[in-house]
Amino acid sequence: MTAPTSSSTYRSWADTPNTGPIAWSVVIPTYNESERVVPTIGAIAAHLSSLGSPWELIVADDGSTDDTVEVLNALGLANLQVLVAEQNGGKGSAVRRGVLAAQGDVILFADADQSTPIEQFASLLSCIEGGADVAIGSRAAAGAHVSNKSMARKVFSKGLNLLVRFGFGVHHADTQCGFKMFTTTAGRQLFQRQLIDQFSFDLEILYLAKKFGMRVDEVPVEWIDAPGSTVDPAKVAVEFLKDMAVIRWNDLRGRYRRDNR
Repeated sequence: MTAPTSSSTYRSWADTPNTGPIAWSVVIPTYNESERVVPTIGAIAAHLSSLGSPWELIVADDGSTDDTVEVLNALGLANLQVLVAEQNGGKGSAVRRGVLAAQGDVILFADADQSTPIEQFASLLSCIEGGADVAIGSRAAAGAHVSNKSMARKVFSKGLNLLVRFGFGVHHADTQCGFKMFTTTAGRQLFQRQLIDQFSFDLEILYLAKKFGMRVDEVPVEWIDAPGSTVDPAKVAVEFLKDMAVIRWNDLRGRYRRDNR
């Protein structure tokens, strides 16, 4: 019998809805990503379909004002779910909606620009299969390979890391890489309690994982600074400092207790 080709497994995923248990869910947050999201979906679908397990793709749109949603719906992919927000709520809000809608045993969220290639999926999955509750891609861990990162972003990342280590006791080398994987149990516990909707939601999630005693593995990944980034390091740094205080205040008020939700 001839083994199925990667193109045939992709066509099966694209044309035939999942009917049984789903192994993996991939969540992509989008905001005005009509030009980049289709190549990203193509790369993710081709790679994961070739691995042989049932999986789903969830795109959580964050109130795009371009034609991102129309482009996604026009793809007609059987196992793609598009979540639409009426207005922009922030990346953290989009990721939360996607994670809480996911049906897979394992949930990955990945940025729409595919700065971390989907080929890094297996490295995180091996950590989850080895007992981790959360596996996070890292641009700063030993063995990571980073390309085209500007000096401003390098300084910004280093400064944030120092703040996180000394201000929060969260000792991961990189909290903000947009490539993180969760068991479905851990994902639901964390994102049901997530309150930060903007850039700092990654930090909040890792703060909660530490608070709840979850095992978090940090995995060195390949990362390429994709063109077209709209991140303003100075503006984000101010928001990050503010959100650090908010997270501490939320914790002191008991808003992160496991019995809250």
